[in-house]
Amino acid sequence: MDLKAGDKIELKKPHPCGNKIFTLLRVGMDFKIRCENCGREVMVPRKKIEKNIKKVID
Repeated sequence: MDLKAGDKIELKKPHPCGNKIFTLLRVGMDFKIRCENCGREVMVPRKKIEKNIKKVID
């Protein structure tokens, strides 16, 4: 999967605040993502993110 920092992604499961749209801040073995609704930042393993991406938003 070709992802880079700054891409917006929609995940299958929502964040506890109810939002499904996230921005990629860091890409590597772990991804750092920021929720677009509440601004919370989370580090998630690459394998888990790639499995849960619904679509990449342009």
